[in-house]
Amino acid sequence: MVGFKADSLQPPALSEMIRIKTIPEVELIRESALLVSNTLAELAIMLKAGITTEMLNKRAEEFILDNKAVPSFKNYRGYPFATCISVNDAVVHGFPNNNTIKEGDLVSIDVGVYKNGFHGDSAYTFGIAPVAEEHQLLMQVTRTSLLLGVEKAIAGNRVGDISFAIQDYTERQHHYGVVRELVGHGLGKQLHEDPQVPNYGKKGTGPKLRENMVIAIEPMINMGTRDVIYDPDGWTVRTRDGKFSAHYEHTICIKRGRVDILSSFEKIIQNENTNQALYSGY
Repeated sequence: MVGFKADSLQPPALSEMIRIKTIPEVELIRESALLVSNTLAELAIMLKAGITTEMLNKRAEEFILDNKAVPSFKNYRGYPFATCISVNDAVVHGFPNNNTIKEGDLVSIDVGVYKNGFHGDSAYTFGIAPVAEEHQLLMQVTRTSLLLGVEKAIAGNRVGDISFAIQDYTERQHHYGVVRELVGHGLGKQLHEDPQVPNYGKKGTGPKLRENMVIAIEPMINMGTRDVIYDPDGWTVRTRDGKFSAHYEHTICIKRGRVDILSSFEKIIQNENTNQALYSGY
């Protein structure tokens, strides 16, 4: 689940200090993060035109509970569902509902689980085939920007190095809108911990990345402008101009000289590739 920037309309429930994890704690977070990944992979099997986002939410919650965990998001600050499912112009925090998914839709699914005292968090945007070429590019650029940000998530760098890599690729090179009000975040025993990890910023700025910090990097990229609005439900965030948005997220552990991604897209991509109802050409 995405954090709200500290000076945005809705302040986040973030801690006041960065918590460095022990190696055993990192492995417990990895277990939670991989369960999130497996949950998203499970949903990739059933995604198609004609089903509802409520059906996806129900299956995700069943899968999480069957694996002896609980959904991180459900009842978090009053959020009523196990997942956030955001379609088309919904950027994040979309409420699952009984609206039917249609061909050409982009469906962004954000999942968190709490197991053995620690949270995992990841998100993935799926395209319901056939997908318009401009939306294919949006998906490709957003997912690539995540990987570019992840490359900078090594000890000795700063949060701004991650932020700059994402913004430079999406906003400067591809002229998309990088949402300012919503950010990545630390996580561990709490779903949202320091530091905040914006998707825009300057190299060499922000908190220094220290070994065994755990953060969620999650670019939210709009096809049009960066501006967003909030639905009356108080949670769903949409693009102000009504254009599509995409969202991908990994949970990362900071290491020296290498990247340690605790979540995984491998099974998600495998199931995406075998599900003919999904776009997988990127």
